[in-house]
Amino acid sequence: MSILDTLNNLAHQTAFFNLSWGNYLMIAVACVFLFLAIKKGYEPLLLVPIAFGMLLVNIYPDIMAVPASTSNGVGGLLHYFYIMDEWSILPSLIFMGVGAMTDFGPLIANPISFLMGAAAQAGIYIAYIFAILLGFNGKAAAAISIIGGADGPTSIFLAGKLGQTTLMGPIAVAAYSYMSLVPIIQPPIMKLLTTEKERKIKMGQLRPVSKLEKILFPIVITIVVCLLLPTTAPLVGMLMLGNLFRESGVVHQLTETASNALMYIVVILLGTSVGASTSAENFLNVSTLKIVVLGLVAFCVGTAAGVLLGKLLCKVTHGKINPLIGSAGVSAVPMAARVSQKVGAEADPTNFLLMHAMGPNVAGVIGTAVAAGTFMALFGV
Repeated sequence: MSILDTLNNLAHQTAFFNLSWGNYLMIAVACVFLFLAIKKGYEPLLLVPIAFGMLLVNIYPDIMAVPASTSNGVGGLLHYFYIMDEWSILPSLIFMGVGAMTDFGPLIANPISFLMGAAAQAGIYIAYIFAILLGFNGKAAAAISIIGGADGPTSIFLAGKLGQTTLMGPIAVAAYSYMSLVPIIQPPIMKLLTTEKERKIKMGQLRPVSKLEKILFPIVITIVVCLLLPTTAPLVGMLMLGNLFRESGVVHQLTETASNALMYIVVILLGTSVGASTSAENFLNVSTLKIVVLGLVAFCVGTAAGVLLGKLLCKVTHGKINPLIGSAGVSAVPMAARVSQKVGAEADPTNFLLMHAMGPNVAGVIGTAVAAGTFMALFGV
């Protein structure tokens, strides 16, 4: 009898007796994400840790347990990773890494890119209005709307600052999913809004940017943006610090660390903790469905707005700007710029738009951070 009791106890310790149908559904979703990342190559650096975190929490929910809910007062492993999301530590470090990896030269060489980066933020404000109409409060609507910038770290940052931690998981997963699906979502919109003739436009070579300009740019942007919106300092400041590491040329070790080892460590911590916030009980509800739909609307509107402004600038400059680069104004760096290049090359294989698209792309990163700062100022955070 004692042997049977022991075997019975062991059997009930397995996950099979403790999981709901929702957990199994989320496990299936995690496996689909892993398939897309590994087999299809959809941004594996993002999707692999996110999907695996999703897998872990739905098999073993206690991996996200808060200390107060455990018998020994020690929380689950990924709970401590997630705290760094809530405290805005990981999103800010991601921005530093992005800055250290990114050449701002195309934006400096073609300042008109700022306009396309700003236009692509239209999706954020449209989504904010729709979220209010769907019943979300102002802070929740603001946190959700940032998905339209296709910027996962900023979405997490703003959700934490506005106290929307219960929505952080769905918001982050939606933001990172749309970032990964940029090559699928954007091209149909870009082709719908442009003619073949416009897609074939070849842009002139960008002017050379001096070393002094590249050094001054992050310093000037930090001063101007942070004076106007001090709440953007954690994101814009870290972005520009990373870029100053790169362009100063005197701290090669810091540049290397910020753009490689530290960046990838942070991606692991942030990705797994974001994925682990998607337990079935937290994720499978009507609010999550609304967030996913609103995020898609915001992203599509942002892409369209960037392309439409690109068309306007194309006419104003008498065909010197290819409207496709406007789609890169969403801040998915550098995926959106690569999509602009890909769609342009489909129309004309000799067309090279990548460097031109990097201007609006980098401007979009700054624009999304500014949008987040605007919402924080609006709500007095």
